[in-house]
Amino acid sequence: MSCIRSLAAVSFLASIGFSTTVIAQEMISDTTARKQPLKAWGVQFEEFEYRYSDDDEELGVWDADAFYGTDEFKVRLLTTGEYEIEEQAYETLENQLVGQIPISKFFDAKAGVRFDTPEGPDRTYAVLGVAGLAPQWFEVDANLYASKDGDTSAEIDAEYELLFTNYWILSATLDATVAFSEDEEIGVGKGLVSTETGLRLRYDLIDRAFSPYVGVVHERMYGDTADLAKAEGGGTEDWFAVVGARISF
Repeated sequence: MSCIRSLAAVSFLASIGFSTTVIAQEMISDTTARKQPLKAWGVQFEEFEYRYSDDDEELGVWDADAFYGTDEFKVRLLTTGEYEIEEQAYETLENQLVGQIPISKFFDAKAGVRFDTPEGPDRTYAVLGVAGLAPQWFEVDANLYASKDGDTSAEIDAEYELLFTNYWILSATLDATVAFSEDEEIGVGKGLVSTETGLRLRYDLIDRAFSPYVGVVHERMYGDTADLAKAEGGGTEDWFAVVGARISF
């Protein structure tokens, strides 16, 4: 009798083990839609603002990003620009279409193309860059650009947010551009081209989907680029009062 009980127990345990193995294999081989990477999309205006300078210049400025994809790969359309309200003309207009993949826990790599419509001839560049969260919670976006004519440049954007409360946030930004070759047709000289620094105090009004802000922005050109601007009768430094909103949906 004890032998029969032992055989029954072994058979029961074996059946449990077999069932568990089958279930595990089914889970591993499950390729239905519920097991596929989640696709997501979104649109965000990091900056959507009106600027008024100390020289009475009025600008409409935006920095927007639309994306679609998964955590493993997404496509992004980025657009930035400055529109001169009085002249009713674009001062700058830049669009990028890039693919982005993760390369670490905190950084993504991206590659694609950039289309510019500055003052003068249009420009097209290949783009290679990284974006992510650096130590001390700095958001960093660094890019290398190369045109079909061999003109190369680099740009780095950095942002740091200081939370006074869950709703009041002070954002400090730095945007610096360096050119490794000269392109006089669009007013770019070799070396450090320009910097833009800003401070914006915003209030998260609707669950971080709509956050109005006020702030101040400083723009400056350097070196050969400043010389080219002066030769055209333009300025090399501006201060702006800013009012706008960060929008996402």
